[in-house]
Amino acid sequence: MTEDLIELGDYIERSTPDAVFGAEVVRDELVVRCAPDGVVDLMKLLRDASACQFTTLIDICGVDWPAREKRFDVVYHLLSMRQNRRVRVKLEVREDALVPSIVDVFPAAAWYEREVYDMYGVMFTGHPDLRRLLTDYGFRGHPLRKDFPTTGYVEVRYDETEKRVVYEPVKLVQEYRQFDFMSPWEGAEYVLPGDEKKGAAS
Repeated sequence: MTEDLIELGDYIERSTPDAVFGAEVVRDELVVRCAPDGVVDLMKLLRDASACQFTTLIDICGVDWPAREKRFDVVYHLLSMRQNRRVRVKLEVREDALVPSIVDVFPAAAWYEREVYDMYGVMFTGHPDLRRLLTDYGFRGHPLRKDFPTTGYVEVRYDETEKRVVYEPVKLVQEYRQFDFMSPWEGAEYVLPGDEKKGAAS
């Protein structure tokens, strides 16, 4: 199986030399590294070539590497039911870069690209309707970036007096940090197990 995947990787590299700059087998799955500008041509090859026949787009997701110059990975997962194989395509993308949409090749990519845009802020050119998918209108930031605060920027609640949903800046009281029963931070006023013996011994 591994030898077949290595041969397939070599075939893909030879067929799209301007787009693909690496293919390797990782955990019995073929991983192809591609330049963003060549992703559409690569997807057409993977779908149409008789040696590939990856006709099913399973997923598109993102990965954030904040310390890296090309901050994001855009990762495509495809399945060939006829060949009983999977392939993973990875693009390394700068924060301000534009990635060509593959909606014309795989119409199902429309939803996945919207999700990657919403969660990471990666822009896809040629997408017919690139807007947020999972967050609310006017949402600030992209929640799966590693520099996004765990508490977010705003909190949402229903105001009974105004009879509407209210958006307010997040306000954290100091006690929020003392969430752990065994917290080692100074100033915690928790009674720890065994503390009652301390007073009895003196």
